Amino acid sequence: MTTWNLDALYKGFDDPSFKADLVKCEGISLRYKALIEKHLTHHNDEIGSIEAFLKALIEDMTTLRRVGAFGHLSFTTNSKSKDALMTKSKVLKFESMLTEPRVAFKLWLKEIDSIDALASKSILIQEHLFFLEELIASTAHMMSPKEEILASKLSATGASAWETLQSKASSQLSYEVPLPDGTKAMPIMAIRNLAFSGDKSIRKLGYESELSAYDTHAEVSAAALNGIKGEVLTLSSLRKFDSPLDETLFNSRMSRKTLDSMLRTMEQFLPDFRRYLKAKSRLLGNEGAMPFYDLFAPVTESDKSFTIAEARSFIVSYFADFSTELSSFADKCFEAQWIDFEPRAGKVGGAFCSNIPSINQSRVLLNFTGKLKNVLTIAHELGHAFHGDRIMSESILNTNYPMPLAETASIFCETIVRNAVLKNADEDLKLSILENSLSSATQVIVDILSRYYFETAVFEERKDHPLSVAELKELMLDSQRKAYGDGLDENHLHPYMWLNKNHYYYAARNFYNFPYAFGLLFATGLYAKYLEQPDKFLTKYDEMLRATGKMSIVDVCSIMDIDPENEKFWASSLEKIKEDVDAFEAIVDQKLSK
Repeated sequence: MTTWNLDALYKGFDDPSFKADLVKCEGISLRYKALIEKHLTHHNDEIGSIEAFLKALIEDMTTLRRVGAFGHLSFTTNSKSKDALMTKSKVLKFESMLTEPRVAFKLWLKEIDSIDALASKSILIQEHLFFLEELIASTAHMMSPKEEILASKLSATGASAWETLQSKASSQLSYEVPLPDGTKAMPIMAIRNLAFSGDKSIRKLGYESELSAYDTHAEVSAAALNGIKGEVLTLSSLRKFDSPLDETLFNSRMSRKTLDSMLRTMEQFLPDFRRYLKAKSRLLGNEGAMPFYDLFAPVTESDKSFTIAEARSFIVSYFADFSTELSSFADKCFEAQWIDFEPRAGKVGGAFCSNIPSINQSRVLLNFTGKLKNVLTIAHELGHAFHGDRIMSESILNTNYPMPLAETASIFCETIVRNAVLKNADEDLKLSILENSLSSATQVIVDILSRYYFETAVFEERKDHPLSVAELKELMLDSQRKAYGDGLDENHLHPYMWLNKNHYYYAARNFYNFPYAFGLLFATGLYAKYLEQPDKFLTKYDEMLRATGKMSIVDVCSIMDIDPENEKFWASSLEKIKEDVDAFEAIVDQKLSK
């Protein structure tokens, strides 16, 4: 089967278990009203009150995440499903019901003299000490209880509604493409996949058709982006953050020193990525800088294609070289139908993994077309699933890891497969693998920088006024020029990259760009440590993954003896990528000299 199976969640929207859980969620307000009256109106039994509240949160979050996962996953593979859309809306309402009790619990916790003293007398409190300390720390950035409740309720008809509109409209977008064998109506993801064609004229046609399709959709996306970013700016200010970026760093458990150290180092290595782009452009026969539509072009005629079965065998075998546990887990994901593979109308673009602690399982969405890049994407997403598997031994309240650490296991697993293939590759396959790797790294370092620059500029401009489509396009072009420099043809950039990246429309996850760079560079550094001491690495690696939901980033990194605030660490990881650029450039020069 090429589609996933969601029966472990529910067998359908008419499943009695699904309906029963909806009824249970409807009662959240009444349950917590009674809980607050019984436990949060005094401090007579602080341990008993905290334990009662933790148990209630664990039970209700388990149910909510199960219902939410079913609605979300159903929607992503069929954005026309009314039941899925209705479920997503209901989950937002249910989550808003938890705002008032969470606020009350935070303020009550703040009054306690010593949470550490209570933790020493309660196993349950000790297990959730980091979670409780974060709740207390967050009170410094809270509006009044009434304002927090109002903001949560309004979000369902504000930023969350804009996000759903953008996702639904963009996933259903199609365009008449004048292909050589006749004009054909194609969904937007199929059009974007033309970028991987071996025929330059098809790649250019796909690029031009994509931009034309976005012309018809741009006003909707601009309205959504303005609505979301405007709301974020308002709430961020009211919660006493200096900026949305500061709020993101706070929620990410990441220091500004870590971010600045990483970004500065990335900028220092931009000339090396531009060397790669220029070398690829020469190989593709371009006279000057590379046009945007050639970014994902294959560089060898023998660019291998894979069936799903071949991809499975490929990944499982290479994972086994690292860990039999990882290999067996990956095989189970294929066998148990946890993966939805192929693109189709109504299915969202891209790829993601959804970890579902409510059922101790994950689901992976792909848009698989058989390319080596797609195989590496499977390895990447299975890394997310493996991370979820490690952390599911924790309480559900300790499973929310911050964005920068979210990409660690995924990129690590992708690196395992990529490096294993490189060992025995002939020149053409080596070139293809290096190209796939460097293409991905360029997206994660260079394009991510352009997205970071863009989002920073959007927030700055949005303080003053809603941005027009023309302004958004120009900000995107400016950001691409700054990041890519002379590596790309400035006459063939992509002014609509703000439209096809869903991350810009996540109100709760602003600046969902630099975490990818953190993940790549952190995973690259981890892989180097694995090669140095493979026997000692696995135990510490598992410990680190389990800790990601209950430690700051600095503390998580310290488990692996890494200091993320030191530029030397980031430089050492980027040097590894620079070595790949050198190898790629040497092969290109050799080929062109023949």
